[in-house]
Amino acid sequence: MADRVTVIGWDGSPLSGAARSAIGAATLVAGAAHHLQLPEVPSRAEQVRLGSVSLAAQRIARHRGTAVVFADGDPGFFGVVRTLRAPEHGMEVEVVPAVSSMAAAFARAGMPWDDAQLVVANSRTLRHAVNVCRAHTKVGVLTSPGAGPAELALLLGPVHRTFVICEALGTSQEQVTVLTSDKVADHSWRDPNVVIVSGGSTGPAPHHGPAGHPSGPGPGPGGAQGGPGGAWLAAHGPDYPPAVRGWALPLSHYTDDVPPGGEQGPAAPARGSESQQLRAGQLARLGPRIGDLVWDIGAGSGALAIESARFGAAVIAVDHDMDTCARIAAAARRFGVQLDTVHGTAPQVLEDLPEPDVVRVGGGGIPTVTAVVDRRPGRIVTHAATRDEAEAIGRALGEGGYAVECALLQSVELDTSEWVESERAVVFLLSGVRI
Repeated sequence: MADRVTVIGWDGSPLSGAARSAIGAATLVAGAAHHLQLPEVPSRAEQVRLGSVSLAAQRIARHRGTAVVFADGDPGFFGVVRTLRAPEHGMEVEVVPAVSSMAAAFARAGMPWDDAQLVVANSRTLRHAVNVCRAHTKVGVLTSPGAGPAELALLLGPVHRTFVICEALGTSQEQVTVLTSDKVADHSWRDPNVVIVSGGSTGPAPHHGPAGHPSGPGPGPGGAQGGPGGAWLAAHGPDYPPAVRGWALPLSHYTDDVPPGGEQGPAAPARGSESQQLRAGQLARLGPRIGDLVWDIGAGSGALAIESARFGAAVIAVDHDMDTCARIAAAARRFGVQLDTVHGTAPQVLEDLPEPDVVRVGGGGIPTVTAVVDRRPGRIVTHAATRDEAEAIGRALGEGGYAVECALLQSVELDTSEWVESERAVVFLLSGVRI
């Protein structure tokens, strides 16, 4: 194993004294081509051009001597330090950091980045990186060949965003370009680059609680105790935590008939397919999370779609009624979440949608369930009003290669002023996990 391993971050600025000292004593230097061309790299040292970091780590581990590894930006931020310290290599490293390329990109754009989501896009993660860009208003993307600005823009499709593309940061060829997402694929981009993707609605409107009055900021540090501008938690804005706590909220939270400062009446009785208890069970089985794309087919009130978006997932809410789509979009804006609505009838409208990770089928029957099974998402949830319908859906899921679970949910809501039954819902909850 190498006697000493020093990882040096490089951001285009002159090397520090500590970095020059480590390089001068090195018997092996690993890095990209532009690192190995630096005049400080000793000619006597063995040179390893970084391609696969894991393979390079194996070679460094076998080296008898002093090794230096170059990395662009901060090597501890999505960098080589994690690989070198992995148990299979077991190296203890010293790090000489530099400004990360992500920090440099946001600085060039003149934007704060403590509220940004930060992702890596490569051949394995590209689709999930795009889903993060769908679901959030500010995302920094570290790209790679084949998963760059053009690919991000093409997969975003009709979702409008602004791209800040930073090429060759820290070099004499550095260039910063600002374009709307529909123009990005018309250009060729040099590697490496960092992309800032921004746009969409920004914060939630004041939310009216059960009494009809704005519920105010959520519990937590709040603006008075946060940093400048009120932010206090990375990857979240100053309005975090949200005013509304909890999940599977009453349907009244998603209606648009409450005037600002007005009174919110009692919730209308929910159909079994829209009950809070069913929605809670569906959310638990879907498990929407950041990086996922959720389809909510037959979105109805939009409650499940919005709550999936609150978990950080990208969401497409599908409904055959145009007015319903408009109401869902309005409710999403009130909650300060990003989602897309698609007007159309399932299963036909599903053909042109991007690949989902999890799907809730709220309407469309067996043909829609079968069409969803053909797209092979990781999880599918739906419901049935009768046992015959539940058995038919279960067969469709099972024959399509899903492990099926079914439960009969019965919920009874009580009027607590008199402790009498006010609403009863009985429904079959079905879920399928891809085998």
